[in-house]
Amino acid sequence: MPDRTEAASPRRGQEHFVAPPDEVEVLATDAVLDAGAPTSIWRDAWRQLRRNPIFIVAAVLIVFVLIVVIWPGLFTDQDPRYCNGDFSMDPRGAGHPFGFDKQGCDIYARTVYGARASVLAGVGATLLFVLIGGTLGALAGFYGGPLDSIVSRVAEVFYAIPLMLAAIVIMQLLDARTIWTVIVILASFTWPQAARIARSAVIQAKNSDYVTAAKALGVSRPQTLVRHVLPNAAGPLIVVTTLWLGVFIVTEATLSYLGVGLPRTVVSWGADIATGQKEIRTSAILFYPATALALTVLSFIMLGDAVRDALDPKARKR
Repeated sequence: MPDRTEAASPRRGQEHFVAPPDEVEVLATDAVLDAGAPTSIWRDAWRQLRRNPIFIVAAVLIVFVLIVVIWPGLFTDQDPRYCNGDFSMDPRGAGHPFGFDKQGCDIYARTVYGARASVLAGVGATLLFVLIGGTLGALAGFYGGPLDSIVSRVAEVFYAIPLMLAAIVIMQLLDARTIWTVIVILASFTWPQAARIARSAVIQAKNSDYVTAAKALGVSRPQTLVRHVLPNAAGPLIVVTTLWLGVFIVTEATLSYLGVGLPRTVVSWGADIATGQKEIRTSAILFYPATALALTVLSFIMLGDAVRDALDPKARKR
């Protein structure tokens, strides 16, 4: 039998040679570039938003509207509730760039102060909309089970009720109508929209690897929801919030236009549009509050579209 040592020895031409260390030339390795700190989806979204002209225009308009709402005295020193019949339908003049309406009220002052009621109603309804719908949707999507079933069934009931119809009926039944009444009614019949978005986003986020890692490290379920799931599921809810903000402003103006919204003692764009509609054939009174309302709503819609494109990874690749 052949010797095992000889059988294991390499054949001619297959020998392995190891050079001494002193004879090996050490080549320079490629420099490793520092990639910097890892970026998040929020940082990438903000970088894209800063270069989006639609976002810039919308942000400038929204900031301007908010300044008008908070400090209307910076733009006019006239009292919007003061009306003098002697100035009825007078044309524009010094200090009164839009002229006067049929009751002798300054149209410019009413347009400036009318932003407060409409925007506050929209912002308040949006905050309550997110608070109720977002909280219920996130809890239902994260815990599931009976809670998910109950929230889903209740949401389906509210889905079947049109917002405008419910708001008109309830507002007519109330003796005292305030801005808080409008906020509660608008949010009460729209929270299922936020709940649906939050639920689907949380269900998608809770199945991610980082949530599994948090569970393996012993993080409690409430802490996992607050620290890991909600920050990564907030994008879709932010987008739908910006879009619904414009819807709430339009709805409040529509209710005031129909006479079932805020009382006539409150200066509102919707009430002024209703007043100007009666004089549409002879005067341009309707144009001023309607234009202010349209620009405000358009700015929030543009903001929502820009934020949606920035938070959508597929949109960034197109």
